[in-house]
Amino acid sequence: MPSITREQVRVPADVPAGARETYIDNYMAATRGTGRLMLFACDQKIEHLNDDFYGEGIAAEDNEPEHLFRIGSQGVCGVLAGQRGLISKYALDYPGINYLVKMNSKTHLIKTSASDPAKHQDDPYSPQLYDIQTVLDLSDNGVNAVAVGYTIYLGSEYESQMMMEAGQLIADAHSVGLLVVLWIYPRGKAVKDEKDAHLIAGAAGTALCLGADFVKVNPPKSDDAKSSAEKLVEVSSAAGRTGLVCAGGSTVAADKFLTQLWEQIHIGGAKGNATGRNIHQRSLDEAVRLTKAISAITLADWSVEDALAVFNGEKDFTF
Repeated sequence: MPSITREQVRVPADVPAGARETYIDNYMAATRGTGRLMLFACDQKIEHLNDDFYGEGIAAEDNEPEHLFRIGSQGVCGVLAGQRGLISKYALDYPGINYLVKMNSKTHLIKTSASDPAKHQDDPYSPQLYDIQTVLDLSDNGVNAVAVGYTIYLGSEYESQMMMEAGQLIADAHSVGLLVVLWIYPRGKAVKDEKDAHLIAGAAGTALCLGADFVKVNPPKSDDAKSSAEKLVEVSSAAGRTGLVCAGGSTVAADKFLTQLWEQIHIGGAKGNATGRNIHQRSLDEAVRLTKAISAITLADWSVEDALAVFNGEKDFTF
């Protein structure tokens, strides 16, 4: 089982002396003392509107926002990521969850498809919605906010604005001991292949240069020569001391998803996972079991077979 001590946490040099212990507290809480991140992504209620929460193949209870918090409290995860307003409405009823406040968001209504120019309306821009003080206000009111997150669309004509906002956000967050996770997705007219491993490696390196503690990227596409996990090696190496986690994507069968996750960590060098739809689109019982199966791999180095047994209810996983 991976584990780290407080002394092994690498505190960035931009964290002031008075905030170092807070940063270590937050790092140990977010990674559950393992150095790996199990991020439960619940920010899609803006990003994808209600498309991810209601419809065919989606559990009926997913349309009710509290479903996310029930999963987070009954399952096993490192942080639950959501927008400030979503967290503020429910977090006091679920004080045992570690929260990441997503600082920017946009909807998917304006199309940004590079592969189909006829559908392309504009390059993506996701502005920061509030400042770091609003996160501190949540903490002062009893919310266990340990991190903030921000999305950058690398290759967008608006990338400089997003990078500037992210850079300042990281400085502000580190000044008070908060962790930062950057979501970085190459996207826009200048980007021909969003899943190109070399380009995703560049995104990971950008996150490092901006000072992020973790970066969430889409896994690269495979080809005849290398699997996605093998291509991820370039990406995780480029991320350096910024921990790399892969987005979970749309819902797939649990055995396939857990196999991909194990390979991302043990072949690709990822430092965890960031999963949303694959978890919350399921019934509460099934979603809780999947968080435990994911965490069994991410936080405890269990095999795919053992993790799948957790998902199937044949084994239990507690942490």
